[in-house]
Amino acid sequence: MKILITGGSGFIGSAFIRLALSRGHEIAGLLTPRKGVPANVPENPNLIWLRGRLEAAPWAEIAAFGADVCLHGAWITTPGACLESIENKILLDASLRFLRKTRDFGVSHIVGLGTNLEYQIQAGPLSEDQTPSTPNTLYGHCKNQLRLALEADAQTGHMLLGWGRVFYTFGPGEHPLRLCSSIVHKLSRNEAVTLRTPDSIKDYIYVEDVASAVMAVIESRFRGVINLGTGTGTPVREIAAQLGQIMKKKHLIEESQQSESDPCPWVIADATKLRALGWKPQWTLQAGLEEIVRAYRLPLS
Repeated sequence: MKILITGGSGFIGSAFIRLALSRGHEIAGLLTPRKGVPANVPENPNLIWLRGRLEAAPWAEIAAFGADVCLHGAWITTPGACLESIENKILLDASLRFLRKTRDFGVSHIVGLGTNLEYQIQAGPLSEDQTPSTPNTLYGHCKNQLRLALEADAQTGHMLLGWGRVFYTFGPGEHPLRLCSSIVHKLSRNEAVTLRTPDSIKDYIYVEDVASAVMAVIESRFRGVINLGTGTGTPVREIAAQLGQIMKKKHLIEESQQSESDPCPWVIADATKLRALGWKPQWTLQAGLEEIVRAYRLPLS
């Protein structure tokens, strides 16, 4: 299969490319002109990088590649900053124009990476068919608007759309401000880690498992919205405790005497649809956290 991917140099995108190449797929990755080829993606005869942007894509090269499917992962993902950035609106417009144009070059299958923040966060597993899509951040709103526009296009019968809502991805290469890496950084400097929302429970999924979930969606030609999560929640307190144990620095983990309110205190995927595709996670939480510590070349317990 020939796969065109945007965001291939990113955290999830690079993991997906490694997996896709191992399965014999051909990949063309859209790479912005000033960005270097990701070091964690080895050279491969089945991989080419196409220099360009969503709004100024190298269409002649895309046409020559002849993709069967386009995986769209390019978006702003900086923790905190991404939630209300005006760049979300820019990406919404650019993404829609780009993805619509790919159909002119033979792409009939589009898979988009959405977010759990498209949901109305509530107690209980978030269901693709039952939980309302009423995002309360600009990030979630723009992702959801892109999905709605593409779904309308798909109803014409000229395109197949799969939309994966990604939950809390972790692993080596994640942004240093994300929970796991931020804890590792502090512990590595022997700094105290104060947990402000220790009871918050999220669905953490290792990046390689996200990649295999996306692959399951593509290879099965899944239509519609599907959660990319494990279906299991883990409290922040447990994440910190496991990292403290791994790094032999549990004594540096403490909880704030005045815990902050988390607007999304319980975010867990209903993973029924994903598991029905034959997918199951291959990485435990502990194994994934150990890989993050190894990536920083720190000793394990």
